[in-house]
Amino acid sequence: MRCRLAHGFTMIELMVVLIIVAILAAIAIPSYQESVLKTRRTEGRAALMKAMQQQERYYSLHTTYLAFSSSSTDAEAKKFSWFSGANAKTSFYEISAQACNGKTIRDCVLLIAQPGTVMVNSAYRDPLCGTMSLNSRGEKSAAADRCW
Repeated sequence: MRCRLAHGFTMIELMVVLIIVAILAAIAIPSYQESVLKTRRTEGRAALMKAMQQQERYYSLHTTYLAFSSSSTDAEAKKFSWFSGANAKTSFYEISAQACNGKTIRDCVLLIAQPGTVMVNSAYRDPLCGTMSLNSRGEKSAAADRCW
């Protein structure tokens, strides 16, 4: 009598493994994508806070805030970082500053972080929070409550 040893896997075993891998991927990928979005939002919030610190230092020297954007040509305005990351191409938010609604730039500055513009990573989208803002009175806003 000959003893036959089986080598390899059966089709059923392979299908079970593939189903398990698919279930794990279905759980892990959305969780990973949400973590990436949260990290990028943190980058935007940190950029707004940094820009506000720069604005407050500027205010203490000149008794006025300064409006700026990515297209600013003023030498003083160019000192403010208009992107959220290490450089414009890898940043996810474009930062700009303007006077608060109903106020002058001398009294109040509104910083705005716009996600995924043509000046920064245009592929980035944040469907939950969208544009985030911070003003010199400490008021923060975004499209959803849990963004700040």
